[in-house]
Amino acid sequence: MCLGFFALNVHAAGLHDSDWITPAESSHFRTTPSYADTLAYLQRLQKAAPDKIKLETFGITPQGLPMTVVIASTDGDLSPDAARAAHKPVVLVQAGIHPGEIEGKDAGLMLLRDIAVTGKYPHLLDHVVLVYIPVFSVDGHEHTSPYNRINQNGPDSMGFRGQAQYLNLNRDYIKADAPEMLAWLKLWQTWLPDFLIDVHTTDGADYQYDLTWYTEDPHKLDPVIANWQHTLLVDRAIPTYEKLGHLASIYLEFKDGRDPRKGIENFGSGPRFSTGYAALQNRPGLLIETHMLKSYAVRVHAVYDLLRVVLGDIDSEPASLLAATSQADANTVARAGNAQAQVPLTFKLDPHATPFELKGYAFAQTHSDVSNDTWIQYDPTKPVTYRIDNWNGLLPDISFTPPAAYVVPGEWKTIIEKLDAHGIAYRRIGHPMKEVDATAYQLDQPKWANEPFESHLMLQSFNLHAQPVEITLSPGSVIVPMNQRAANVAIELLEPQAPDSLLRWGYLNAIFEQKEYGEQRVLEKLARDMLAKDPALKAEFEKKLHDDPSFAANSRARLSFFYDRSPWYTVQRIGVYPVLRVDAAQMANIATK
Repeated sequence: MCLGFFALNVHAAGLHDSDWITPAESSHFRTTPSYADTLAYLQRLQKAAPDKIKLETFGITPQGLPMTVVIASTDGDLSPDAARAAHKPVVLVQAGIHPGEIEGKDAGLMLLRDIAVTGKYPHLLDHVVLVYIPVFSVDGHEHTSPYNRINQNGPDSMGFRGQAQYLNLNRDYIKADAPEMLAWLKLWQTWLPDFLIDVHTTDGADYQYDLTWYTEDPHKLDPVIANWQHTLLVDRAIPTYEKLGHLASIYLEFKDGRDPRKGIENFGSGPRFSTGYAALQNRPGLLIETHMLKSYAVRVHAVYDLLRVVLGDIDSEPASLLAATSQADANTVARAGNAQAQVPLTFKLDPHATPFELKGYAFAQTHSDVSNDTWIQYDPTKPVTYRIDNWNGLLPDISFTPPAAYVVPGEWKTIIEKLDAHGIAYRRIGHPMKEVDATAYQLDQPKWANEPFESHLMLQSFNLHAQPVEITLSPGSVIVPMNQRAANVAIELLEPQAPDSLLRWGYLNAIFEQKEYGEQRVLEKLARDMLAKDPALKAEFEKKLHDDPSFAANSRARLSFFYDRSPWYTVQRIGVYPVLRVDAAQMANIATK
């Protein structure tokens, strides 16, 4: 059965004091509180239970509002050092990264109250420390309107998807452009959570489930993390959750939104997303997506109950989570220098589907005279179970062997600043270092997107080949060793082919820009000299004239053919990727310089 008012009344009945009813409950979930009212309620909780709840400001938004985090633990272990000393796993729960999807905020207020004040779940955090962000995108939360989410059934007014600079924080984890994300990364490094839960509301089809959930594909995770995550959610938490009266499903990304019978597929998460970033950090991550068309009351209680169940399961066996994250970190460190190690950079859909039972609704498909497309209309009074294909599985696509270390020349300060933002360890060189042997990438034929995405023109494709080089490193250059727990984050930032590399995001576009040019009259003579000296080049030129009419008709392109093959062009190092790779032997040589 669906949750509805039955569970709402059960939760209300457990209150010891009606003064602790949350703002959303007091409006019967018609509204969600402002940020000021949210903080006021949390401050009351902290005052009532200072040994269990602590509020901290961990950042300031572009519009000058404080970013608040709540630390909760029943035994008063309210600092990172105390959590580690007590061998308690840290669970980071964040709400409102998309502020229109705000169930996690109101569910969190209710759950904190029932842990710390009403005594309904007094032992839920005996062996866990909860780090809770009630609203991640605070400026977006305050940019509230009834018209921000056309697809969603309440509350009456809701926040805006982007923050004040119109950035989507759940695309910002790697590039870390937003002040909010820079603050979040510092919070992450301070606490180094063992588990991340990110609460959202889904768009898409209509179906019976009040909540769907997503975890990263096992191929993106260390095996110990993948196994722990599967045991927690598939074997334990989700079955317990459904016994409470919920219907839950894996995340539903339909191949064709006009016909759910065509099956579901992986929505394409990556390191720019919350759970994808957690995977790079060797941490399990859970994406919660309540269903937009369920009432706000149902959605809030759906989150409340799943958080309660998941926290309870972790609290009952804290050592297994700590062991999994510790082992995954150790495996990453030990991988460094292994010439046989293969790390996947990109992934492709598994061509083999598995069967899936979709608890959906009957629907009709009609032709639309407005869009000239198929219009699907659901009938939620008629539940139907469809047997469809599940294409969620992923397989590694491009894989590579990591170097012993990366080298970032000191002049590329933007790259080094990104390393700092993510807490990547490195050694800085204080003096010029000559005759350093390394491997460099040559990148050619770059192609960029035609439209901006998150304030960047993404580099979509390029040709790549590796070549040995001997260079002199300037003072301030940094050596980034791969024998560190955050090595996977460094790889995502620095390896060109990674989908969210700094190169892909456009931070190194300047390497493709030609700075020196030749006058036409000079190139005319250069071309004749080169043709006279190189018969093979002459044959290549004549073939291109014959095979490529557009080239033959372009006088500048014809002259550039010769300039681009001359020392005057190659000395500019166009397309030479500045981040170098060094193997173990080269690393040892650097250590002696």
